[in-house]
Amino acid sequence: MTKARIVIADDDSIIRMDLKEQLTGLGYQVVGEATDANSAIDLAKLLRPDLVILDVRMPDSEAGKAEGIRAARELTAEKIAPVLLLTAFADQELVESAKEAGVYSYLVKPYRETELLPAIEVALSRFQEFRLLQQENADLKEAIETRKIVERAKGVLMDMHGLKESEAFQRIRKASMDSRKPMRQIAEAILLTRDLDI
Repeated sequence: MTKARIVIADDDSIIRMDLKEQLTGLGYQVVGEATDANSAIDLAKLLRPDLVILDVRMPDSEAGKAEGIRAARELTAEKIAPVLLLTAFADQELVESAKEAGVYSYLVKPYRETELLPAIEVALSRFQEFRLLQQENADLKEAIETRKIVERAKGVLMDMHGLKESEAFQRIRKASMDSRKPMRQIAEAILLTRDLDI
């Protein structure tokens, strides 16, 4: 199995180098490195990694502002990649901000190397579950919309040809199978024909 592609962002070059070494040792690919939040966002948008690991406070921070949280919020909102947050701070306010930003995992420095793998795998797994739920939701919306269109097309066929509901449905289904087109396309064509006739 191919290990995840990761972008890391920390203003401390020694921490970044150490983290990269740990990640590589665990079999992950570090595909990009950044020293500030804006660069991390740009890199993530460009490289589309599987995970972004962000330090909470980086040099473009104003008065210690948590720029990593801002970056996490943007990456999460745009569904670019899950974010694992690294921080030397564990206060409740920061934890709440991380939750609100949609951070998928959180490690407090100094962390043990043995904590890194589970944190990464949990973040990747949660993001995958989120994507599956999004897809299921989109599929459900599509199915409901298709059903509405097919119902309207059945009504048109029933009115135009004096068919029973089951006969109208069979006609749409047969046309779909014969033409190898989805029932929604057939139903939309029926509705369009009706509109043109009107």
